[in-house]
Amino acid sequence: MNNQSPHITILGAGESGLGAALLAQRQGATVFVSDFGTIGPAQLRELEAAGIAYEMGGHDENRILASDLVIKSPGIPDKAPLIKQLKASPNGPELIGEIEYAYRCMEQGRIVAITGSNGKTTTTMLIAQLLQHAGLDARAGGNLGTSFARLLLEPATADTIYVLELSSFQLDSIKDFRAEQALLLNITPDHLDRYEYQLDNYIDSKLRIFKNQGASDLAYYYGEDENIARGLKRSPTKSQMQMIREGLIPQSRPQDVARGLNPSRNDLTSGSAKKEISQSGASYNLAATPLKGRHNALNARFAIAVATDLGLSPATIQAGLERFEPAAHRMEVIALINGVTYINDSKATNVDATRYALDAVETPLIWIAGGTDKGNDYDPLLPVARGRVRALVCLGVDNAKLNAAFANDIPEIIETDSAELAVQTAAKLAKAGDTVLLSPACASFDLFRNYIDRGDQFRAAVLQLNTHNS
Repeated sequence: MNNQSPHITILGAGESGLGAALLAQRQGATVFVSDFGTIGPAQLRELEAAGIAYEMGGHDENRILASDLVIKSPGIPDKAPLIKQLKASPNGPELIGEIEYAYRCMEQGRIVAITGSNGKTTTTMLIAQLLQHAGLDARAGGNLGTSFARLLLEPATADTIYVLELSSFQLDSIKDFRAEQALLLNITPDHLDRYEYQLDNYIDSKLRIFKNQGASDLAYYYGEDENIARGLKRSPTKSQMQMIREGLIPQSRPQDVARGLNPSRNDLTSGSAKKEISQSGASYNLAATPLKGRHNALNARFAIAVATDLGLSPATIQAGLERFEPAAHRMEVIALINGVTYINDSKATNVDATRYALDAVETPLIWIAGGTDKGNDYDPLLPVARGRVRALVCLGVDNAKLNAAFANDIPEIIETDSAELAVQTAAKLAKAGDTVLLSPACASFDLFRNYIDRGDQFRAAVLQLNTHNS
């Protein structure tokens, strides 16, 4: 790459691509954005306001191949023809992702990075908010809303902490990216179409979050996860390993102790997985927070470990936990209407995420589920649904598989084809003290643009219901 006004091409004009384009322009590069699809109106306005050249509806391959550097958006798979061509070109431009590019441009600050199949958004937001409530300059982004590159457009200091949610797609394109604190929450099968339908390929992708860590860095991982354990055997890390467990958190592995690493840096003792976490003599009351259920208790354990390592006191952490504001579409409590609680968990697009949600609700349930099935095996949901879900409201174009899976375990199953009808049906079925839970276990693309659109329509229908009952 030339030092004088390098030519940088950005592939994709989503948030990742736009952030990279603006950062590259700030760095003095000549920037070109190329999107094979259609660039949205808001993105077009931002590109034109910045004076950044762009194309859409195809790729000018000659121009792209003549670049000094190409930055790929995470949604573009490696099997895309242009990506194959770039990788096969011996004298072509270097190909990296937005996360790697932003890391190379970062001049000050430190990084806390979070990945996992489920829970990474909540954990990222929780860590950032704990640090912010403590008065630290923490900035959340990555796969979560604001791209890492865009975060770097704002002035920073050596004390700035970038708290980054990272997807497997983003991790696939890193080279030198390194986080001083890296978290791997869990690994369950997901996105296998990007990984040749080989779970080990997906596991290896997630493990890349530890790839460049050194002996002074911290790697937190869920010690009860067999997929993580399998991956670590193939790809041991150089960092200090902190095992997060539901009973004890964290706890160094025996090989770490043998290497002279601190085995009790954040030793947590046994406690209720749902109500309280005890750490080094300090108890954290989760009942006073929005963090309900075992899965959120585990997310909190990761966040507490990171916050403690960054110097926060137990009192400060507890106050931050109580002030936590969860993200939309993730166990988001919408309203209490006629004694019925309505919860939007539209982000639960796989079976494991829905299992956590069902387990977290302690009242009788009217469960809204369905959508684009991703080859789901619903058997893991049977134990948590049986005897607790009074009715299943199917929300999808084809609900045959859901019907077959739960016909013997849920007393009433009703089919709907819109969020409004699903909410109205659930409201008729619910009794005071029940919870209506949207937790689909499926993708959203049969009836909705994405999980956000599905959750927004659910929320609007619930609030409209509230209007009718007021």
